[in-house]
Amino acid sequence: MSEFWRLMDDEFGVGYARSLAEDLVLAKVGGRSAKEALDAGVSPKAIWHAVCEIQGVPMARRLGKDVAPKA
Repeated sequence: MSEFWRLMDDEFGVGYARSLAEDLVLAKVGGRSAKEALDAGVSPKAIWHAVCEIQGVPMARRLGKDVAPKA
C-alpha cells in the first residue's frame, strides 16, 4: 500500500494524487475509484497499472523514481 502511494505521489504530486485516487473511475478495477478499489481489497499493483494506463504514464516511469539506498 505504501508503495502505491509513493508511486502516485512521485508521478502526480501529493495533492493531485489524492484527487485522482478519489475521483478517477477505473474500468479495469470494476468501475471504481482507486480509493474505493483499495478499500475493497483490490491489489494496489493492479490499481496502479489501471491508473497508469488511463493517465498515459509512460512505461519508463511506471516503476517510479529511483530511490538511493540509505547509507
